[in-house]
Amino acid sequence: MNSIGIVTDSHSSISQGEAEEKGIMVLPMPFYFGDDCYYENITLTREDFFQKLDAEDSAATSQPSPEKVMEIWDEALKKYENILYIPISSGLSGSCMTAKAMAQEEKYENKVYVVDNGRVATPLHRSILDALELIEEGYSAKEIQSILEEARERMVIYVGVETLEYLKKGGRITPAAAALGSVLNIKPILKFDVGVLDTYKKCRGFKKVKKEMIKALQNDLETKFKAEYEAGEVYLLAASSASKEETNQWIQEIKEAFPDMDVMCDDLSLGVCCHIGPGGLGIGCSCKPKRHS
Repeated sequence: MNSIGIVTDSHSSISQGEAEEKGIMVLPMPFYFGDDCYYENITLTREDFFQKLDAEDSAATSQPSPEKVMEIWDEALKKYENILYIPISSGLSGSCMTAKAMAQEEKYENKVYVVDNGRVATPLHRSILDALELIEEGYSAKEIQSILEEARERMVIYVGVETLEYLKKGGRITPAAAALGSVLNIKPILKFDVGVLDTYKKCRGFKKVKKEMIKALQNDLETKFKAEYEAGEVYLLAASSASKEETNQWIQEIKEAFPDMDVMCDDLSLGVCCHIGPGGLGIGCSCKPKRHS
């Protein structure tokens, strides 16, 4: 039996194909259109999701049931002595804290280690890759949990939103603010930092949004993450709910702004897209976790 396995959820943007290739297990997160429940890339494709999002009045996210979580844990524990469960940030979903409570049950105690390092989307994906490296380096599951959680604040991501409509539907802004923003062509930049999502800045037009996001990250690399950046220990990240053409253009703009860095870009999970809608673009970074000596 292998020593340590990794389980995450679909908010990591890890496809089932990549998961199979890397030996990771991915729990599909549920979301709803009306009373109908769907699972990302299991019961609904990305293309069909955006068609429904355009046609339906609302989309809502939900926690996975405890039974579904235990089911995937039990399956993983048939293959591994210990598992690291690395889900969406507790600041965005209650599913992480529910999992932490479940991991204290006798059946899973000292077998399942739930990591709450405040990640979602590409930063969460990067955490999974960090965990795989740490396993290869010989760290125990408990040590990896600690290393990843200690790196919690060494990450940031900015997301530019093309439309305010979905933020209004999710209750993050008022209908009046959404209406005024549409008239004035105001596009918000959201900042995901230390596990929660907040409004960072509002811009007139999406070109300005992209410039401001790049500027914000450049400032972060020169200040907050300066030591890691100079040591070559920063991963450049991007995310998108836009079309392939818009995404490719965004990646090119990032490469031009950061010519000395590789960029890792993922499609935003459908659960995140429920809240920000189509056309969203993100940029951020994550620092390499500090190893224990």
